[in-house]
Amino acid sequence: MKWLFFSYSLPTEPSKARVYVWRQLRKLGAVNYQSVWVIPHAADRLQELKKLIGDIEQYKGSSLLITGKIMLKEQEERLIKAFIDSRNEEYKEIIDKCENFFKEIEYEIGRQNFSFAEVEENEEELNKLKQWLKKVEKRDVIQPPLRKAAVDKVKTCEKIFENFARLVYEHSQTKNKTDKDKEITAQMEE
Repeated sequence: MKWLFFSYSLPTEPSKARVYVWRQLRKLGAVNYQSVWVIPHAADRLQELKKLIGDIEQYKGSSLLITGKIMLKEQEERLIKAFIDSRNEEYKEIIDKCENFFKEIEYEIGRQNFSFAEVEENEEELNKLKQWLKKVEKRDVIQPPLRKAAVDKVKTCEKIFENFARLVYEHSQTKNKTDKDKEITAQMEE
């Protein structure tokens, strides 16, 4: 397997430069392995790292980008395990947030909060989960075990949300009918 190896140094101040570079590397899916950032080679990642080099230079830092292969199989296996662990950590967080989503919908149903505002709020949360999953999948080149579980959980969130939206709709239709019936009855009594 072909890899990209990336190392950099930055002045201690401003700290926002170090945080920015760290975030960009994490967004790419890179893993910090024995003081070097490593990521599987791909043209789009190479372009992103080249842009990052420009950013680092603007912050008065320096960097080194190397492409190559790991010579010892056991070392590459350890590196792949580091990638699996890193992505599994992200997928686990998504799974946990899905569980919170389930509890939120269950809570709203339990207290019969069948408002359109609640549908919108939960739809926003569902969209955040879906976007987050897409970001993690984009940087996931190994597809670790928790990937499928996270994808399945987000699909379950979609189904639960659709059921909740249907319940809110049905509740609003029943309420409207009841309100109209009361209005007709009141008119007849006049």
